[in-house]
Amino acid sequence: MGEAVKYIKKIVNLSPALKECAVRIYALIRRGAYIRCVIENPIEPKTVVFEAYLGSSYACSPKAMYEAMCADPAYEDYKKVWMFRNPERYQFLEKNPGTVLVKRGSGDYYRYYAKAKFWITNYLPEYGIRKRHGQIYVQTWHGTPLKKIGCDVERKELPWAERKRTFHKYEKEGKSIDYLPSPSPFYSQKITSAFLLGKQAEILQYGYPRNDALFLFDEEKTAKIRKKLGIAPGKKVILYAPTWRDNQHTPGVGYTYKLGLDFSDLREKLGGEYAVLFRAHYLISSQFDFRKYEGFVYNVSEYDDINDLYIAADLLVTDYSSVFFDYAILKRPILFYMYDYEEYREQMRDFYFGIEELPGPVIKEKRDISGDICSLMESFSCDEKYVKFIEKFNPVTAPCSGRMLKRITG
Repeated sequence: MGEAVKYIKKIVNLSPALKECAVRIYALIRRGAYIRCVIENPIEPKTVVFEAYLGSSYACSPKAMYEAMCADPAYEDYKKVWMFRNPERYQFLEKNPGTVLVKRGSGDYYRYYAKAKFWITNYLPEYGIRKRHGQIYVQTWHGTPLKKIGCDVERKELPWAERKRTFHKYEKEGKSIDYLPSPSPFYSQKITSAFLLGKQAEILQYGYPRNDALFLFDEEKTAKIRKKLGIAPGKKVILYAPTWRDNQHTPGVGYTYKLGLDFSDLREKLGGEYAVLFRAHYLISSQFDFRKYEGFVYNVSEYDDINDLYIAADLLVTDYSSVFFDYAILKRPILFYMYDYEEYREQMRDFYFGIEELPGPVIKEKRDISGDICSLMESFSCDEKYVKFIEKFNPVTAPCSGRMLKRITG
């Protein structure tokens, strides 16, 4: 079976027809293996599985809820199971009582999903895994959306069979989810639509667990983070965090990304005063070589906790990524570099609201933005537009992970 699975994974990107066939076969294989795990393993009432970004990192709301669980004596006898692609990288978590690290895709991965009472994840489960009666599925997702997601995306450029499969996958999850955290009424409405949530789903509008850290830091923590990143004292820090493009996909490789910024120009004009943290989206497979920008551009794409990067940054440059919703909590300047705006909106993803609501300048052409960065840094104030944005998208202003855990575990 192992060789069959490897072969199926290998051909997934060859062509639409082969991809669709391979995905279906792979899903059936994994479903059969998972059913065996369900039959052989009764549900363990004090076991929780955590997974973030398809097992690629220790981050986001699953991390926040895990740390809240570790800090609360009421959960000291719970088994806390983390799913990682590279569990050896996270062995430091084993110092926390009851923590188990599991390799994503292994036999234990499926067994723990089959027997854990609680699932806490920020993405869709692996093919074949389905919630059984008696389990509680907490879907934290991974950000307030600007671009449409899930069942709200038409994706007309994709083959009909793939569009149908993707739609049904979200719809199926929407009928399985028990709880979702929400930072705002806007988010509650859109996540309901994106997943076609069933009546069993309860939206907990307590806030977003992963944002807890943005209410709990101080100057000392900020200095420690910058030192950890290797940024020289006194530097102004720009976080550049673009999202992925649906049309930048290489068969057999995955999603790639063509840099929208000219770092040579930025270094020439800003290098003495600024440092840039570059954060690629977790779906992007491109390998960026920033050696020639050493000391100016820091590739933090593999840095797990983006909250640290928010805290370290004086200014955010992004495009259509959801990062700006969270960053706005800090009331710091945001520049929207949407150099492919028309193409992105018309050919890839439409948006849930107009860009006129965005809390910062919008640039819709490819050009040198060093002057825009300097101008924004010098003139920024949290004006009425910015305040309205925060009131709409981030009305909760306190940590929420502990409160959520109490509701979920009863």
